[in-house]
Amino acid sequence: MSNLAKSICNLDSQIKRSRTTTVTLQVLKEGNTPLANQEVMIGQTKHRFLFGCNGFDFVPYANNELSGKEKELVEGLSVKFTDLFNFVTLPFYWGRFEPKKGNPDTKRLTKVAQWCDDLDLTIKGHPLSWHTHAPDWLLAMSNQEILAAQLKRIERDVTGFKGLIDMWDVINEVVIMPIFDKYDNGLTRLCKELGRIDIIRRVFEAARATNPDATFLLNDFDVSPAYDILVEGCLEAGIEIDVLGIQSHMHQGYWGVEETQFVLEQFARFNKPIHFTENTIISGELMPPEIVDLNDYQVTDWPTTPAGEDRQAEEVVKHYRTLFAHPLVEGITWWDFTDGKWLNAPCGLVRKDGSAKPAYDELLKLVKGEWWVAPTKFVTDQDGKVEFCGFFGDYKLDCAGRERAFSLEKEGPTELKIKL
Repeated sequence: MSNLAKSICNLDSQIKRSRTTTVTLQVLKEGNTPLANQEVMIGQTKHRFLFGCNGFDFVPYANNELSGKEKELVEGLSVKFTDLFNFVTLPFYWGRFEPKKGNPDTKRLTKVAQWCDDLDLTIKGHPLSWHTHAPDWLLAMSNQEILAAQLKRIERDVTGFKGLIDMWDVINEVVIMPIFDKYDNGLTRLCKELGRIDIIRRVFEAARATNPDATFLLNDFDVSPAYDILVEGCLEAGIEIDVLGIQSHMHQGYWGVEETQFVLEQFARFNKPIHFTENTIISGELMPPEIVDLNDYQVTDWPTTPAGEDRQAEEVVKHYRTLFAHPLVEGITWWDFTDGKWLNAPCGLVRKDGSAKPAYDELLKLVKGEWWVAPTKFVTDQDGKVEFCGFFGDYKLDCAGRERAFSLEKEGPTELKIKL
């Protein structure tokens, strides 16, 4: 067996241990009588694991701002999106969301959030605090006023979207925040005064007080020891972080299985759930290795290529297998769904014309094929029981036209009674 085959086999074994459970289902009819020797169909309806992507293209669509071919394109994208994903990230960059103080884009984001909710997509808001895209009107304020405005923003938006959006990237890229020097912004000024840990404490406490039942993430692209040390310092300071967010924008080449596993183990020591929040793998020419800040690479044309698409598909499969195999990873978000968005990069699972790339097809085979339980026939025994193994998530049992829903959970019971 080749090293690659051994690696895949090992990951598949880890996936089975980390992502599946075996339960005994007892099917009962009226009077709690076991339904013996009866055919039943069992199929999966939703993953518990969060397979997602940013859904920024859907904001104008959900607000009826598109027409003609552009509207048709996004309609087609929405079908491909929901066929594959159960999780979506929506844009709350403060400077764009509230370019004029006191005039936030709440109505438009509420409409797209409701549209996503109607499609049964779990929604995350991104982000509540970030030095990049901070509003310009902060610059005229003192640091004390900036902090007050930031906390007020968090309270307003976490409250306003409660029930629709109960997951947030609370603060983004804090490792670089106090030393960011591309341009002046209010949050870098504030972070220089407060320090990284204190600003994280302030924003997390504000978010938690507003919606105690929500899920709050710390998110960063820096996977060096600097982020590791920052997380450690936050936890030692008693800051309640629900999920550690890790970005993997691989514009300069795929990390590989070993490097990905190294990053995972580096942060696994905190025993916190992990989301890979922004994942990018290129299907064209790679960004030159000497580029330090990805934003410095500005090109007008960055095409996808047939060879690049084949490479992307292979690397996407490896990347998702590696992440899905790790027991602490609970979500993966692709960035972007279509080519030509951030940095004009060919990083989409879908081309600019809306056609699916091989990477989309291969990922669909995993998420809704290999890692999915299609409707399958079972026959109950004399006690009305069947043994069933599936991925954590939601299921439907059908018996003679009567349907019942049930769920498989990581810490759930090993025996379930289903009453028809």
